[in-house]
Amino acid sequence: MFKIPHIAPDRLPSVLRLMPKAELHVHIEGTLEPELIFKLAQRNHVSLPYASVEALRAAYQFSDLQSFLDLYYAGASVLLHEQDFFDMAWAYLDKAAADNVVHAEIFFDPQTHTARGVPMETLIKGLHHACQRAHQEFGLSAKLILCFLRHLSEEDAFATLEAALPFRHYFIGVGLDSSELGHPPAKFERVFARCRELGLHVVAHAGEEGPPEYIHQALDLLKAERIDHGVQAVRDPALMQRLAEERVPLTVCPLSNIKLCVFPTLAQHNLKSLLDAGLCVTVNSDDPAYFGGYVNENYVELFAALGLEPRHAYQLAFNSFEASFADAAQKKAWEHGLKAFFERLREQD
Repeated sequence: MFKIPHIAPDRLPSVLRLMPKAELHVHIEGTLEPELIFKLAQRNHVSLPYASVEALRAAYQFSDLQSFLDLYYAGASVLLHEQDFFDMAWAYLDKAAADNVVHAEIFFDPQTHTARGVPMETLIKGLHHACQRAHQEFGLSAKLILCFLRHLSEEDAFATLEAALPFRHYFIGVGLDSSELGHPPAKFERVFARCRELGLHVVAHAGEEGPPEYIHQALDLLKAERIDHGVQAVRDPALMQRLAEERVPLTVCPLSNIKLCVFPTLAQHNLKSLLDAGLCVTVNSDDPAYFGGYVNENYVELFAALGLEPRHAYQLAFNSFEASFADAAQKKAWEHGLKAFFERLREQD
C-alpha cells in the first residue's frame, strides 16, 4: 500500500485543490452560471422570468430534486446554437483545469434541447469542440456521456438514441438522470440493452432519493458499470457488500446532496461510511452552478465537515481514475502522477 506522507491539517485544503483528479459526475447543463445564462439570453433574444443575475441566483433554494429540475430546465432554454453549447462546456472545462481535473466524463441531456427544436448535431458538436480545445490547451481529457431523462418515456429514449447514432463517435456511453422517484431503472431496461449492443458504456443515477432497490435494478437490469450517487446503499447491508466486492464505483456529489436535502448537513453525510466499507467512492460536483461548488469546493468542504485525512484524499483521487472509462495505460499514467504528487509532499516536509 502506498504510504501517505504526513500533512499538517492547515495544508490539507491546498493539497485537495492541487492534487490531480478525475470528475465523473457533472451535468454540463448544470454548469451554466447565471452570468452566462443572461449573456446567452441576450445574444439569442430569449426572455427570462428574472430581472437580473442576482434575482436568478436568489432562486437557487431547493427543497428536493424536482424543485431544482424545474429551474434547471428553464435555464437551459437559452441554449440554441452550436456556439452556445461550446461556450457552456468551455466555461466548465476552464474551471476544471484550474481545479487540476485531468479527466472529465461529462453528462449531457439531449432531450432537454431537442424538445425545443435544437438539432442533435448542434448540441453534440458544440460540446465536442469544447472538449477538443480543452485537450489541446490544457491537456485535459474530456469525454461525453449521453443521458436519458427518466421522467420521459421509453419510446422517447429510443428515439433519442436513434437520433444520436450518426454522432456515436462523439460520446462514450449513456446514463440515466432526472426525477428519480417513481421512475425506476427497470423502465429503461430495453433501451440500455440496445446501448450495450452498440458497445456504449452504461451508468445510471440510482439511490440518491430513490431506494436501494433502484441500485439493484441499475446493476441487474441495466448492467450499469457505475452508480451515480448511490448514497442510499447504506440502507441495504447485502447491497453494500456487493458493491464492495464487485468494486462498483459510486459517483457521490456531497454539496448537491446537501442542497437537495438528501442529508441535513455535510457533517451528516455518509461518504466516510461508504469509504470505510471498502466501496470505490468518488467525489464530484453534479450541477455546480446551482449547488454552490465545483469539484474542489466539494473536496474541501467535505473534508472539513467530516474530518477526513490525507489518506482519504489519496484514495478518493485514486478511485476517480480507477472508476473512469479510460484505458488501462492511461489510468496507470494518472495513478503514477497522483503518487508522484504525494511523494513531492513528503519531500517538502
